[in-house]
Amino acid sequence: MTNAIALPFTQDADLMLAVKAGDAACFDILLARHRGPIVHFIYRMVQNGDIAEELAQEVFLRVYQSRERYTADAKFTTWLYRIATNRALNWLRDNRRYNENESIDTISADGIRRQLPDPEISAEGRALRLEVLARIRGAVDSLPDRQRAAVLMHKYQELDYQQIAAALDCTPQAVKSLLFRAYTALRQSLSGVSV
Repeated sequence: MTNAIALPFTQDADLMLAVKAGDAACFDILLARHRGPIVHFIYRMVQNGDIAEELAQEVFLRVYQSRERYTADAKFTTWLYRIATNRALNWLRDNRRYNENESIDTISADGIRRQLPDPEISAEGRALRLEVLARIRGAVDSLPDRQRAAVLMHKYQELDYQQIAAALDCTPQAVKSLLFRAYTALRQSLSGVSV
């Protein structure tokens, strides 16, 4: 039998309520827990690692600045992704002509840049895989911003319709509609691509 040390706060909402009460150490735990996924999510939206890092810092600054108004009415991650989504969409709107993209394969979920070859795939297979991933990435990138945000939250961040709706400030039915239109467009765009 293992003696596990019980942490006083294990749920994100409890941690954020402790931050609201003045416990800065709990904010560090939230930051460590969610920084990587938020950087990755924003990166998928803006397609630039440096901008994603900067926007993620702004997201967590906003979280910290809003600590006094925080209520645990919804999941913490729903609130966090709403802030991140709004920040990314605002940046996209304000920087429409910004075109400096980098390969998505060079940034991991924890925000660290790396590119590791798959030892199980031949050079030809790897090249084909990269081509397919580039086509998928291009198809996702060509979606309208809100559809792209919904797809990224649904497929890559594994948020449910309710959480996505809260993040996008719409109804779950609107999320279903966004996702339906997005996945239809992706199917049409990627017809003939075998993954």
